[in-house]
Amino acid sequence: MDAVQALGVLDMLAKWSSYMPTMSKPRQKLSLYKRLTWTGIILVVYLIMANIPLYGVPTRALTSTISLQNIIFASSAGTLMQLGIGPIVTAGLILEVLVGAKLIDIDLSNPDDQTKFTGAMKSLAVILAVIESVVVMFSGELFPIGYSPSLFVRIMVVVQLTIASYIVILMDEALQKGWGLGSAISLFILAGVAQTVVWNMFGFIPHIALDYGVIPAIIIEKNALVFARPNGFPDVTGLLSTFAIIILLVYLNGMSVEIPVTSSRLRGIRSRVPLQFIYVTNIPILLLAILVADLQLFEMPIQRFAGHSSMFYTAYKDLVYYLSPPNGILSASSDPLRTAIFAVSWIVLSVLFGYLWVEVAGLNPSSQADQIISGGMEIPGMRRSPKILESVLARYIYPLTFLSSLIVGIIAVVAAIFGSFGTGAGILLAVGIVYQYYSIISYERALEAYPLLKRIIGER
Repeated sequence: MDAVQALGVLDMLAKWSSYMPTMSKPRQKLSLYKRLTWTGIILVVYLIMANIPLYGVPTRALTSTISLQNIIFASSAGTLMQLGIGPIVTAGLILEVLVGAKLIDIDLSNPDDQTKFTGAMKSLAVILAVIESVVVMFSGELFPIGYSPSLFVRIMVVVQLTIASYIVILMDEALQKGWGLGSAISLFILAGVAQTVVWNMFGFIPHIALDYGVIPAIIIEKNALVFARPNGFPDVTGLLSTFAIIILLVYLNGMSVEIPVTSSRLRGIRSRVPLQFIYVTNIPILLLAILVADLQLFEMPIQRFAGHSSMFYTAYKDLVYYLSPPNGILSASSDPLRTAIFAVSWIVLSVLFGYLWVEVAGLNPSSQADQIISGGMEIPGMRRSPKILESVLARYIYPLTFLSSLIVGIIAVVAAIFGSFGTGAGILLAVGIVYQYYSIISYERALEAYPLLKRIIGER
């Protein structure tokens, strides 16, 4: 598919979205308190949907086993949130890659192109929701072996999952259009990680051997097994590594590299442009985790349709196995080859995705140079030329991209090996999301406390 064809497909998808129900912006900007209230309501709706079983699906015993797919897609097996945010994040990933590869020639800084991109992503998310619903329904994941649901039940499962996915899309639209704070994607991932951490610490299911959190394990077992429990159950090692990684991420997020600049209009006015040390934030791990979670999602359907002993399924299963993170020290040490391949592949892919994101998201030196010059700033002692400024920024941005991508990749790998609660990818995402919400709330509180700032920055 060339760039012209891809752009035509994008236009078609964007046009389809105009016929779908959508969320409108509030007539006037809501107060911070009201936006927080709506954010809380949307979170409660998600949690309720994550606990409503699908009609026609036999009720299964709940377990504390949490996979990467559950964390990244904020999904809950056998419920309306079976797909979670999977369709919308997968649609976003596909379109971002197409834009980054220049197969779709649009400027995301242009409001019209941004609207087109958002509409196309919405339509693609609905299409993926239908496809994933059908795949999950036929995969046998929802039904026990030997159980054959009727055609009506199969249709109802697809309808329920598609509608639930569209409700998630609408909730994300509501937050991003001003009814709440942040995005539903970030909010639901954070909620899923928080639930997992709390469950791994305090969870308890009576009458199921060893199936409880680390605190009950310390009380009940009273021996060294709590430092490395079998079958991936939470242990003290995972608890300690979780807190250690959170502290490390908080420290790294507070670091930045500052570039001195001066105003070309107001001579003598000097400032600094801070470049965050973790320049790519958690995006490389998010993209990588989405990729692996999608591979996990299609493993069972491929087994069902290709056959358990087929060469294609065997190769696919091995790919998923070696890319999926181990679950704790015992799991990592039981297969050193798998652990080594997982570690190397995640670190390498994290760096590659980091560079891809910098180019796609407009964080590359040329885009940053244009922003600085358009803001009337320049580097002292240098000519006000985009090329010169770009070459200076490249000395900072590309090393930061490599180093920060490498660091987040290593953190995710170490967290997986030590069995950190919520998975390494989940912790990275959760800490980044907390920082985002902290920044958003601080910004909104400042605007409400000092109304004059609204006029200065052009807010209503």
